Amino acid sequence: MKILTKWLRAYLPELPVDDRKLAEDLTLRGIAVEGIYDLGSGNGSLYEMDITTNRVDAMNHYGIAREAAAIYGLAQHPLDFPLPNAKPGGEPFSVRIDAEDACGRFTARVLRGVKIGNSKDWFPGAEVSTYFTLLEQKQISNAVDATNFAWLAMGQPTHAFDLDKIEGGIIVRRAHKGEKLKTLDGVERTLDSEDLVVADHAKALALGGVMGGWDTMITPSTTNVLVEAAWFEPMVVRRTARRHGLHTDASHRFERGADFNAAPVASALVSSILLANGGHIEGELVDVRIAAFESRTATRKPIALTLGEVQRILGKTVDNEGITAATVEGVLRALGCGLAASSNASWQVTLPSWRLDLEREIDLIEEVARVYGYNGFANTLPSFGEGVRALPWAESETAVRRTFLSAGFHEAISSTFCSAAEALLTAPQPGLAVPLGNPLSEEAGMMRPSIVPGMLTMIAGNLNRDVSDVRLFELGTVFSGTTEKVDEKPTVAFGAVGGFPEQGALHAGRAIEFHDLKGAVEQVLARFQTRTVYFDRFPAETSLTPAWLHPYRSARVVVDGETAGWFGQLHPREAASRKIKEPVLAGELYLDRLYKLPLRKPAAREISRFQPVRRDFSLVLDTKTRWEKVDRALAGLKIPELVDWRVREVFRDARLGEHEYSLLMGTTFQATDRTLRDEELQSFQAQVVAAVAKVGARLRT
Repeated sequence: MKILTKWLRAYLPELPVDDRKLAEDLTLRGIAVEGIYDLGSGNGSLYEMDITTNRVDAMNHYGIAREAAAIYGLAQHPLDFPLPNAKPGGEPFSVRIDAEDACGRFTARVLRGVKIGNSKDWFPGAEVSTYFTLLEQKQISNAVDATNFAWLAMGQPTHAFDLDKIEGGIIVRRAHKGEKLKTLDGVERTLDSEDLVVADHAKALALGGVMGGWDTMITPSTTNVLVEAAWFEPMVVRRTARRHGLHTDASHRFERGADFNAAPVASALVSSILLANGGHIEGELVDVRIAAFESRTATRKPIALTLGEVQRILGKTVDNEGITAATVEGVLRALGCGLAASSNASWQVTLPSWRLDLEREIDLIEEVARVYGYNGFANTLPSFGEGVRALPWAESETAVRRTFLSAGFHEAISSTFCSAAEALLTAPQPGLAVPLGNPLSEEAGMMRPSIVPGMLTMIAGNLNRDVSDVRLFELGTVFSGTTEKVDEKPTVAFGAVGGFPEQGALHAGRAIEFHDLKGAVEQVLARFQTRTVYFDRFPAETSLTPAWLHPYRSARVVVDGETAGWFGQLHPREAASRKIKEPVLAGELYLDRLYKLPLRKPAAREISRFQPVRRDFSLVLDTKTRWEKVDRALAGLKIPELVDWRVREVFRDARLGEHEYSLLMGTTFQATDRTLRDEELQSFQAQVVAAVAKVGARLRT
């Protein structure tokens, strides 16, 4: 935003530094001046400023002047705009707030006999033509210039209605579904039932906190004006503005939290500007407030602050005197806080209505440090008496990461936020997704209950940029519960699309399929000491398979009787919604359940210096008998000398039974302390034959 030093000095004529020094001191205190441009001819400088979203109080000239006054210990006069006495009217102008969850305060002042024309310099120091010219702000009429001047001066958006075009009084309400409103940009908009509107008794007049309406705008023929200054709930304004694709100076400030107490002052400022060309006030200011919002903004509970805690947190200063009680009081009072001493070197601090970012004692300590100047603190290292301790699951997390990397996946990072639709789609349990209190957008309004949405977004992004072969995984945290109690759990999501690289892979040129993903999952599970691992799926009609997975091309991972994850092909419906044409494989493992299990520790075995003996067994098995049964049977023998067994060949022969196949199994026997004798080998072979016979295998003759 643009700030004029000429305007700042009108508020603080005693500023003791030049413009460049002022810019440096403001920047060191978090009010960043990105550029300084000399305007010449006694006009001072133009600051290009980068004000963070939590400091909406500094998005205006008076707010910057307040910061400068705190830095240099100057007295800043409060904004006050005297108005002529009001002429008595009839009944007070009718104002009603129906949307009490969206509008906290609404003020209305009636002006009659107003002359719409060019702007004048309304009071000493308010050089309107000069200010607007230097800021490249177009002058339109005294009515429009007055509202622009109000937000440039003190950051409070206002609006002026043609009073004669208002039917009845003002009602702040939600829009009716399908209601029409032509806004000041000339666009007729169809309103949603969630939109906040300022209406009269017959129609909508303006989008609350965003833009006024065409039908009640000020024209050269206007003689009677209703001046509005209000406070709107930030989230409601943000959603309304986004819904209609509007971003205005008013919405920019209301979305970030305006000053609840600024409305009457801004109304007086705009009114004084309009009355400079003639006219009078009718009746008193109508001021409707919602107590719930007032208690959350303007009348928040005081915060306890102690000097000892300030000194403990901030540490030593370059100045030997350090942070004293006088320092703390001077800074906080300059910033608008009220201080009541509760005991020796401790205070109850009343928060200013324009600083909604101050909520805790540590926030006040940060303000003391910021205004005092970070460069005023001594360079010290924090004390540390312990060694670095890894988190309990660090080793397990490293094992998972290395396994995916070795399987050819690339690690990625996505946003921890997702949309409400994505949360509903991918949450392991319905109804436990956590909404954000103040989201930046509807697309990022929820804490992610799953990493899958971010994984799919990254895969789609790669495909849209012509990267056809993608294999990604992400280790991260997912969130569930309520806004009062959020439960965080570690998880890993993985996804793949395309084929294997043309070079450097065993299956070069082949498309990645379901079993490749299953193999990667098995590799991860093999790193943990599990009792049982199996994969299954539910019938499609049960709707127990996650909605983002294909019901017939997916599997559940079950570890020690507990669901540990899901994987498979992305549901065609979800692929189409993300405009993905290729089949995408994706999955997620619940690491909090795996981390309960110990890792398998590699054990080094002494290499025997005695000769191994290999024996092959030609077995005949029923086609329904899997190798897994044979493998378990041999493992159950627990013969120390049986060091290896594996399948060497599988073949079918017409001479076998119709439902049989032949398997050549190779075994290796070896002792570590002796050469095996023939009688021992005969015994081992007999045990092997007996073990495989129990699972239905027989020797082929």
